[in-house]
Amino acid sequence: MKERIYNLYGTEGCHLCELAEALCVQLINNDDYQYVDIIDDAKLVELYSTSIPVLEHLPSNLALYWPFDLQQLQEFICGTN
Repeated sequence: MKERIYNLYGTEGCHLCELAEALCVQLINNDDYQYVDIIDDAKLVELYSTSIPVLEHLPSNLALYWPFDLQQLQEFICGTN
């Protein structure tokens, strides 16, 4: 089984998180990323509660913080591959 490359951090009811996920599905294969609800992990809440949505590239620990558009997302993906 292939390992995930990206985590998209957000939480339920976050409109911006929904927008970020809509961008991600356009450029990232579904097998390569996972939506992670930060509410399930106290450490993630501490790290990201004021900055979600955040897309993390797991191998490098680089992160793309909202706001970002499709072009910025594409540049981030190209820069982490």
